[in-house]
Amino acid sequence: MLAALTAAGIVAAAHLWQTTVPGDLRLPHLQASREFPARDLHRAESFEAFVRVTFLLSQAALVAVLAVYARRGTAFMRESAAGPIGTGFLLGMLGLALVWLARLPFGLVDLWWARRHDVVHVGYVEWFVDDFFGLGGKFLYLCLALLIVMGLARLVRQAWWIPAAAAFVGLLTLFTFTGPYLVPDLHAPKARELRAEAARLARREGVAGVPLRIEDVHDWTDQPNAYAFGLGPSRRVVLWDTIARFPRREVRVVMAHEYGHIAHHHIAKGIGWFGLVVLPAALLVAIATRRRGGLGEPAAVPLALFVVVILQLATGPLQGVATRRYEAEADWSALRIARDPVAMRALFRHFTARALADPDPPGWFHVLFDDHPTGLQRIAMADAFARAQR
Repeated sequence: MLAALTAAGIVAAAHLWQTTVPGDLRLPHLQASREFPARDLHRAESFEAFVRVTFLLSQAALVAVLAVYARRGTAFMRESAAGPIGTGFLLGMLGLALVWLARLPFGLVDLWWARRHDVVHVGYVEWFVDDFFGLGGKFLYLCLALLIVMGLARLVRQAWWIPAAAAFVGLLTLFTFTGPYLVPDLHAPKARELRAEAARLARREGVAGVPLRIEDVHDWTDQPNAYAFGLGPSRRVVLWDTIARFPRREVRVVMAHEYGHIAHHHIAKGIGWFGLVVLPAALLVAIATRRRGGLGEPAAVPLALFVVVILQLATGPLQGVATRRYEAEADWSALRIARDPVAMRALFRHFTARALADPDPPGWFHVLFDDHPTGLQRIAMADAFARAQR
């Protein structure tokens, strides 16, 4: 069975890996110092260098806290009068609280740094309250995951990881489909020209009928952003109102990029990659927790949380490679549809100036943690497209 699943996974991964970016495309070698104004480049580099340090420290703190909890968390079982699954919920809640407390100081430092650079306008109290109450949703999700895993482990014993992986893929698909219906603040663009341009780009990409929506975020941030989400009839392309104010040609490139995600089924493919990762990950969790009686027993929950975080860190670079390929494909699709490499170059210069996005981060950090091509790589793709057109 493992051999058959491995073979099927390799075939599926090979299929998901394919993109429409020409295999022989060669990006020109560019230097950030020649592509960006010196002041913008220095501000972006210094801003993100600090964020990278706090991110790495927060990850180290997270691993350390969960490692200690994996060893000593079972002591809290004496405080529970509930049954096995209820006790598992208690241990899961305590683990989540420890994770939140471990990350809290780094989140506050990041907020201070972003406020200092006028990237966000959220107050400390408001941020703390929102982050604290956000724990409620995370706890509900964790309880649902534990209910599925512990229930299956008590029902089918050591083979729980197979139906559990299928259940998690199904839940992700459900959340992805319903997500656009649960965001209350999206609205249609007021500008008729913007609506018409979005409809034209959607038709050219072969996804006519997928609407464009605006999300108002200017009250708490100046950063520009856009995204595509949903499945089937729930698909949407969303522009933050901060990016909708960019020059019209740049906004057109952004919309073409997001409609490229829809046209090339990147959201569904992301679910496919999740399925390929979650099945072996569930197997490894099952193996790691056997000495504590398996995940049918609450004593295994703290160890399972630690193993899951380690697996997320280990598989992050693999998923990042796939995501960067899809982002590059969406860029290439935008170039083919909008046919405006000059606007794409201007867009990513704009991102460095407004969002303080480092266009050329350290290579090791980019490989391990980034899920988008660098700004310099995206400008190089625009140049490669323009050269091919000439």
